[in-house]
Amino acid sequence: MDRLPLPLEGITVVAVEQAVAAPFATRQLADLGARVIKVERTDGGDFARGYDTAARGLASHFVWCNRGKESIALDLKDPRGLDVVRRLIADADVFVQNLAHGAASRLGLDAATLCAAHPRLVAVDISGYGASGPYAGKRAYDMLVQCEAGLVSVTGTPEQPVKAGIPAADIAAAMYAFSGVLAALVRRGTTGRGGPVEVSMLEALAEWLGHPLHHTMHGGTPPERTGLAHAVIAPYDAYPTADGGRVLLSVQNDREWRRLAEQVIGQPELGADPAFATNAARVANRARTDAVVGTALKALGADEALARLEAAGIACARLRDLRELAGHPQLAARQRWREVGSPAGPLRALLPPITLPGGDEPRMGDVPALGQHTGALLRAVGMTDAEIAALRRDGVAA
Repeated sequence: MDRLPLPLEGITVVAVEQAVAAPFATRQLADLGARVIKVERTDGGDFARGYDTAARGLASHFVWCNRGKESIALDLKDPRGLDVVRRLIADADVFVQNLAHGAASRLGLDAATLCAAHPRLVAVDISGYGASGPYAGKRAYDMLVQCEAGLVSVTGTPEQPVKAGIPAADIAAAMYAFSGVLAALVRRGTTGRGGPVEVSMLEALAEWLGHPLHHTMHGGTPPERTGLAHAVIAPYDAYPTADGGRVLLSVQNDREWRRLAEQVIGQPELGADPAFATNAARVANRARTDAVVGTALKALGADEALARLEAAGIACARLRDLRELAGHPQLAARQRWREVGSPAGPLRALLPPITLPGGDEPRMGDVPALGQHTGALLRAVGMTDAEIAALRRDGVAA
């Protein structure tokens, strides 16, 4: 049986993008076979290139979000640079931008304008708060949107709210932009028309806050911040082990509690003790419950604790740091690691989580250097070597 091609082969994407939200969305498209042309500034490019130097001298955000793309560096404030982008868009299937509020409209690169000129084009506007409303022009860095969306209010300990350790607002917007592009391409396949797609970071992250939001709106009270514990289940927390590890366990019902008491804690009588026998009792006596479980696990190494919990049928996990994630046995067993090229040499990277059995493996292309493909793309839109040299001389292209 012939292998299926990647689903987005033959699709061309042009992206005027920066930071995380748009680049992460278009990287998903590139992984699935699309050709992604990344338009960057001539003076340093996507500013995420300068966030850090952790990936062998390259910025970790940039490496994560930009593999498999072609980079062209243009000054869009110069009419000649903007004209190049317009030529690229004329042959594209998808356009994505996440410029500051109003910038795309001033350049004529907003979704509504482009789709009016190119009916088959799918054009995506990613913003912080949307194109209208009192917050439309407000700066929208990930941390700010996490605060505005209430994520920080439900993350952390009872004493201290904390931000998520990943750019959750950026990622949420990226994934809705990605799925919005796919939906619009399906619609184009049936109607022949593309159309605008709008995604805001606030609205994307607000959707992800669905459970605590509905709990608050309909139940009257917001869920408490509980760290690694669960607000209404006990025991459900992480406990230290004898070797300095931490193991999280979750008891979902009273049968599991009885198994935990007998097979892990070693006190089967706790299964019938009125102070612990029901979840309601264990929550009411959370400190005593945690002390009993904690004492039992503190006497065991992490491996032994996990083995006993697994044998007892108790849901459990090891609290891993990022170095441990990089060496996770499940990822290794499923052969999820690959290498991608970059200006700094090969870099380890995870296969994207969308697996399409029976088809080609995702296309994990190189991380581009700034302007690596400028010359080739300028020639592709019909420019002569003399015209290209003039653009470079005037700083319009790099």
